[in-house]
Amino acid sequence: MIERVSPRRRGSYGIDAPYAPAFLTGLAALYLVLAVVSGRLMYLLALALILAVDAAYLYTTLRGKFVVWAELLDRLELRGDERILDLGCGRGAVLLLAAQHLTTGRAVGVDLWRRVDQSGNSPEATRRNALAEGVADRVELHTADMTALPFDDNSMDVVVSSLAIHNIRGCAGREKAVSEAVRVLRPGGRLLIADVRGTRPHQAQLAKIGMNEVTGRRLRWPFMARLVTATKPDGRS
Repeated sequence: MIERVSPRRRGSYGIDAPYAPAFLTGLAALYLVLAVVSGRLMYLLALALILAVDAAYLYTTLRGKFVVWAELLDRLELRGDERILDLGCGRGAVLLLAAQHLTTGRAVGVDLWRRVDQSGNSPEATRRNALAEGVADRVELHTADMTALPFDDNSMDVVVSSLAIHNIRGCAGREKAVSEAVRVLRPGGRLLIADVRGTRPHQAQLAKIGMNEVTGRRLRWPFMARLVTATKPDGRS
């Protein structure tokens, strides 16, 4: 069994949806000016709330998600020879944690590398992080759409996705991404999707198409996301 992986990182992973904390910081500056000019307590209270949300957001993207995903991957009790697919891998936050659980296996990442979704997002940044984490020999990157994955049916042992599927426009597109994840997953393989919205429809979709052990739960604060998990039927039951 592979040793537990530390969430501490050597690479540089940027900020998820970088315009969100920028907006919150700008909003905080506005309320600070209003509080100073007016002297009204309500503006100070609003400022405190905005700063708290901003701080929680930054902690989640810079530290919290690594802690949570390290625990989730540890619980899979991987052998080390699996093929693990990360949908919307970005700069490798989850992908490279997964790669550290592997010996002869491969961590496969797909992304469209949009910087609006993650600051500094690019395959080059992910490769640099893979080198920094010492897992470059176990990582494979593809520029691909989650709704049309360039992989064979039943070719992945585990499929994960973190804060990515919600970026697809339209319910039909998000449903297609989940269907593609199931398609490439081998019988008995496991699926884990963590996202800030849209997870209840994913859960319903997975149950409807006959996936086993479909569950959904809130992840621990301050990782402001919900986790959906499922196992693909192996045909023996």
